[in-house]
Amino acid sequence: MARKTDLMWWPSPAKLNLFLHITGRYPNGYHQLQSLFQLLDAGDQLAFEITPAPTIKLVTPMAGISEQDNLIYRAARLLQQHTGVAQGVAIHIDKQLPMGGGIGGGSSNAATTLVALNHLWQCNLDEQSLAELGLQLGADVPVFVRGHTAFAEGVGEQITPVDVAGDWYLVVNPGIHVSTPAVFGEPDLPRDTAPIAWQEYAFEKTRNDCQQIVGKRHPEVAKLLQWLVHYAPSRMTGTGACVFATFSNEDAARNVQAKLPAHWTGFVARGVAQSPLKQQLHDVYAAPDRH
Repeated sequence: MARKTDLMWWPSPAKLNLFLHITGRYPNGYHQLQSLFQLLDAGDQLAFEITPAPTIKLVTPMAGISEQDNLIYRAARLLQQHTGVAQGVAIHIDKQLPMGGGIGGGSSNAATTLVALNHLWQCNLDEQSLAELGLQLGADVPVFVRGHTAFAEGVGEQITPVDVAGDWYLVVNPGIHVSTPAVFGEPDLPRDTAPIAWQEYAFEKTRNDCQQIVGKRHPEVAKLLQWLVHYAPSRMTGTGACVFATFSNEDAARNVQAKLPAHWTGFVARGVAQSPLKQQLHDVYAAPDRH
């Protein structure tokens, strides 16, 4: 579907888990995590056409997922029900991020929907309230709502904003979908990594506790990691399947991107302290006549 240029498009940025440690398990079965969520300056974009009727409609369908199961629809519906707003919305999606890639596509889409519609529907919820709503949709959603690179603990809801070096990343998708519930259900998954303070973070002293499990279940991920690590420090993000390599400058990242075998796809992005969504929201409030 052609992108409509007369709409206001809201960024829905990708994230990387620079590390992911599983430090324990709660009595309810949820895993206790530590991670550093690095926001990127690249991702999807969404546009919202407000309607007088309360119907929520996804104008851009996504293959393999029904409208009512889509996190974008669920986020809009949750905000509508929570605030009692009488309006509806038609939502357009410019989808660039792969689903099931571990780079936060669905969670980021949900957060952008909450943030944008909170403004467009004039719900006037504060950031804390939006983050709490977002947690009902997924553990990663509050990070995107708050819009800052962050150290996360608990199930991902305990967030400490941090500033880390603005490295460049080559993010590569091996073209497979990894099931997060299947990874966390693996009996051999490490679940006793010692906790760290975020100030102790160093890439070489941390790891992704899911990486070995995913590599065994999906040999293509292991193959991609072996290929990338020849060029730069590399790691799987989240529960996969995407893998990232870290560079100090854009040219070095693009040089490796140019060498990627044809069956893998990738993009180059820069790590940012503040989300592009946060910046857009700031710009919108600075120019209240824009819709």
